[in-house]
Amino acid sequence: MRWGYFILLLSFFSCAETNSPNLHDSEVKVRIPSAFPELVYPADNSPTKLRVELGRRLFYDNRLSQDESLNCGSCHVLSAAFTDGRATSQGLHGSVGKRNAPTLANVAWLKRLMMEGGVPTLETQILVPLHDSTEMAPSMMPIVDRLNEDEYLRALSLVAYGRDSIDPFVVTRALACFQRTFISGDSRYDRSLQGRNDQMNERELRGRDLFFSPRTQCSECHSGVFFTDMNFYNIGLFDEYADRGKARATDRDEDVGRFKTPTLRNIQLTAPYMHDGHMKSLEEVVRFYNAGGTAHRNKDGRIRPLGLTDEEQADLIAFLTTLTDWNFVQNEELLPLGK
Repeated sequence: MRWGYFILLLSFFSCAETNSPNLHDSEVKVRIPSAFPELVYPADNSPTKLRVELGRRLFYDNRLSQDESLNCGSCHVLSAAFTDGRATSQGLHGSVGKRNAPTLANVAWLKRLMMEGGVPTLETQILVPLHDSTEMAPSMMPIVDRLNEDEYLRALSLVAYGRDSIDPFVVTRALACFQRTFISGDSRYDRSLQGRNDQMNERELRGRDLFFSPRTQCSECHSGVFFTDMNFYNIGLFDEYADRGKARATDRDEDVGRFKTPTLRNIQLTAPYMHDGHMKSLEEVVRFYNAGGTAHRNKDGRIRPLGLTDEEQADLIAFLTTLTDWNFVQNEELLPLGK
């Protein structure tokens, strides 16, 4: 491989270093897979060593939740490709959310955030859970007050962003900066594209051919290097949708039941599936597509019975496992500091 996940040259400091720590910032050299598109950063949030460190600390800081019981990593666990293994995530005081936690792998390239696409940038995405009483908190301001009691975080804020206190600008930018380092593109499938013919067995190769075939049309929506076209579709999950999907953002009837195409990278590790997590396994998902879904009025016309045999369905699932990036989900630089 000619690339690494990223080169940070990090020099971390313990939280005990609070008396005028000698902090020096520097540009982060982020390297991405050769097949991936260029990563364009916001003008006010290009990656630096201390911005990434601050974001990493905040991502795993329980002070981000009202009762200090949760952090971003509670619902986005690295070993599960930044999902949590629940049908819908658990929030404050044991409350249960309405949606399945999505993977954060390659979130840097997403054009719209949330399953209905209602959030335009990674910087603004964190405002959703931080202002939701069923997730982390009803308001960011008490959280900011608690964070400002930490002298080391204030020192990081000053050097990284030129602000002498933790404020919403710093919280949203630092978290986004850290999450843009969640780059996953080193699966067996990726290696096979680079000429490594030993990476996939015969069953996986048959599944690959099925996936990219006109017969299944899987790759029409799960397309490109990210295995998503980032568009929104109704796949006929239900006759009636409790969650209106994209219609939550547009209030248009034709958008009811339309959700953003999820990436298939690391799909082996991100069960359960669908926006509400009601499908427990890849076998269940493939059976659903093979049957062609329900006859919902907004269902995409490409969702139709496929007629795959049991063996072909097994082949397709075998191919999906080749999209797992084991180096990504074991990358210690994405774990809490000191772990």
